[in-house]
Amino acid sequence: MRGRTLDDAFIILDEAQNTTPEQMKMFLTRMGVGSKVVVTGDVTQVDLPEKTRSGLVDALHILKGIDGIAQVYLTEKDVVRHRLVQQIVKAYERAAQPPKRAPQAKPETANA
Repeated sequence: MRGRTLDDAFIILDEAQNTTPEQMKMFLTRMGVGSKVVVTGDVTQVDLPEKTRSGLVDALHILKGIDGIAQVYLTEKDVVRHRLVQQIVKAYERAAQPPKRAPQAKPETANA
């Protein structure tokens, strides 16, 4: 891939959450004249080794606000698999939230 320029092409990078920042930069900089690039991925499904940053996560931050680059986010409402998949996605999202702490009871004071 290094050293190539992809002119007049429609290029899709799927499962981009599993790229490193270096791989993502290399991929994105191959775009040539007349080309369009689509990058897809799910930042909740990163399979990289622990402590390895996701190139997709980095790119979302680095490229935000650049004219000509759009970021589209999908939710469980966009799932077009089995009807239960939306509910499964929601359940995992709830499980990933930190637990809410119950309010602490005030200690009772003894009346003398």
